[in-house]
Amino acid sequence: MAPRSCKIAVVIPKYGLVGGGEKFVRELTERIASNHRYDVHVFANKWESQSDRITFHKVPVISFPKFLTTISFAWFANRKIAKMNFDIIHTHDRILHADIFTMHGVPHRFWVKKVRRKGMSLFDYGTIWVEESLINHGKCRMFLPVSGIAKDKFVQEFGVDPGKIQVVHPGVDIDRFDKLDRKICRGEIRRRFEIDETDMVVLFVSMNFELKGLDNLIAAMAMIKSKHPSERMKLLVVGKGNSKKYCRLAEKSGIKNDVIFAGVWKDNIEQIYMASDIFAMPSGFDTFGMVVLEAMSASLPVIISDNVGAADLVKDGINGFVVEKEDIDSISSKIEFMLNEKNREDMAKEAHKTATNNTWDIMADKVLKIYDEMAGS
Repeated sequence: MAPRSCKIAVVIPKYGLVGGGEKFVRELTERIASNHRYDVHVFANKWESQSDRITFHKVPVISFPKFLTTISFAWFANRKIAKMNFDIIHTHDRILHADIFTMHGVPHRFWVKKVRRKGMSLFDYGTIWVEESLINHGKCRMFLPVSGIAKDKFVQEFGVDPGKIQVVHPGVDIDRFDKLDRKICRGEIRRRFEIDETDMVVLFVSMNFELKGLDNLIAAMAMIKSKHPSERMKLLVVGKGNSKKYCRLAEKSGIKNDVIFAGVWKDNIEQIYMASDIFAMPSGFDTFGMVVLEAMSASLPVIISDNVGAADLVKDGINGFVVEKEDIDSISSKIEFMLNEKNREDMAKEAHKTATNNTWDIMADKVLKIYDEMAGS
């Protein structure tokens, strides 16, 4: 007789749609569903799926008044799940009860007060209530924060037992980059933006220029230019933000012609990475920052702030550098170090090696081991 499948409930409001957390859940869940030992059910309000081995269940959401959004999703999700017999409930968002909680963010109170620096709304209070219910009374057996930053903040906020915590970083599809010809990508992208082959290109990718520290990066580039006016460097900015504001800042800093705004790049962004030389993101805050792993997959040394969760994977001076987000001198000195081609090449190899050790398959295997241990206990 074939062994009984382990029945898994996966909870996420939006499955397979835009967003770093949503991508994490899809990459993990599709891999688990491909294993015939698991019967995977997804409880979501909206979804897009690539697997016919996943059973989807619609979870209603009361979106008006807004403060009921998180509360209603949590209540309806747990109500639906309770009607079925699951071996493991793995939630990727705030609900009332679960066996495993993957923490894609930080405690909501910390996010509002320390990161967004805003006052609390009814929506925020509702979200915090659900979060506290899950962590303090939700009978979770395991917490899986995506970074050391997330782990530290939840321990500080809720006093979670460190023995019930295991950091599971997001992964990356390294084949997307390895299959590309760097020389071809480099030629095509650089011709498109009129970047010379000899220019060192610093890449910045973000959908929030202000939070991710573009102003400090421009200041650091300007500092290098003032000391080494003959150095050929370009800052390639990809994503969405107030480009006019930062174009004026670049002009005021004397490097207007060295900053290129590429806009939102929806398709084949891998080519942008492959055409660049280093990646920099002195972010004000990022629970992880999946763009960092993508950059490493393209063999780019990275310069990121100590407020980026992906700093867990950065070995200072080996595959990149970790700096303080406001330390313009430090940011500029690290970029200046990369002006040496030999330095870049050595760190590029190590960056790619880091990416190969952090693929989605490796991440999924870690979670499957947790499932097996939990189902067998």
